[in-house]
Amino acid sequence: MSNNRKILTAFFAALVLCAPSPAGLKKGNKTAAESGEITGTEIVNVLWREPSDIRTRNLFYGPGGADHQPHSVYTFEKEDLDGTNPKFVVRDENGVRWKVKLGEEAKPETVASRLVWAVGYFADEDYFLPELRVKEMPAHLKRRGAKKFIAPDGTMRNVRLKRYLDGEKKVGIWSWRNDPFAGTREYNGLRVMMALINNWDLKDVNNAIYEEKRHTGSGFERVYLVSDLGASFGSWGLELTHKKSKGNLDEYTRHKFIRRIGAEEVDFETPHRPAMLVLFNPHEFLMRVHLEWIGHHVPRTAAKWMGEQLAQLSPGQIRDAFRAAGYSPAEIDGFSTVLESRIAELNRL
Repeated sequence: MSNNRKILTAFFAALVLCAPSPAGLKKGNKTAAESGEITGTEIVNVLWREPSDIRTRNLFYGPGGADHQPHSVYTFEKEDLDGTNPKFVVRDENGVRWKVKLGEEAKPETVASRLVWAVGYFADEDYFLPELRVKEMPAHLKRRGAKKFIAPDGTMRNVRLKRYLDGEKKVGIWSWRNDPFAGTREYNGLRVMMALINNWDLKDVNNAIYEEKRHTGSGFERVYLVSDLGASFGSWGLELTHKKSKGNLDEYTRHKFIRRIGAEEVDFETPHRPAMLVLFNPHEFLMRVHLEWIGHHVPRTAAKWMGEQLAQLSPGQIRDAFRAAGYSPAEIDGFSTVLESRIAELNRL
């Protein structure tokens, strides 16, 4: 490494270490009954809904169930340039619209959506297909790198399909720092879930608010969810290659889950600061460093509560979630073993 690069690296390292830590959220462990649902005249904000059937939820099909699983004929509609992974919208033979995601996030996102839904949080209706053929695919997509995933006849492998729901409307994003649920047990439980699955990409832009008709049939509710869960089941932070950061069993196995256990609070390792070589993109590095607080100072009671919810899942249900994402038998067993070990850690708090 040249002297200039050494100086640059040392400078940015010092900058990060000396920067003040972001102020933590107001501590608390309120329940949803106190502030988890905020009721207005016609709109209710909802982050979590108590599941009465954790032990029987089908984690192979996930929140969409068997009835909403993908069909067989798809036609290209438009490209989606948000995020970093190749994505585009298709329409099936029944007129249902789907968002197709390619790349390293397809498998881990499929699993993550099932796990957060299993314990009461909202999640997209995601399905994984080992092979998909789309009609009327354009010869060239704008997204750099998309071409390598798509054969000339429109066939692609290892894809995640997200179903668009009738009556669902995205009305914005929510911030980890400023949302109606900060300080509640359910909010803190979601922080635990992100650490559990090693989801390190917790930028606010990856959170969504959807407006839907209330499940009771009157008025509307605004559903808060983490809408991009693809950076999961790999490293605890951004690496130089996505293959290590997402859906990587070796990385998921070797990284610690809990950093520190205090009398009243728990610190988790995820989200972790990026690999040091990311310092050569100082804006990205600093942004990631300032996300670390999301995994720190989590009330121990909230972490224990989430462990109790997760402990209701059977080994078969957990393995079904990974099986739904097309992992091999060895990978299913490996990921499930680590996940079960982490759930046990929560229950020992």
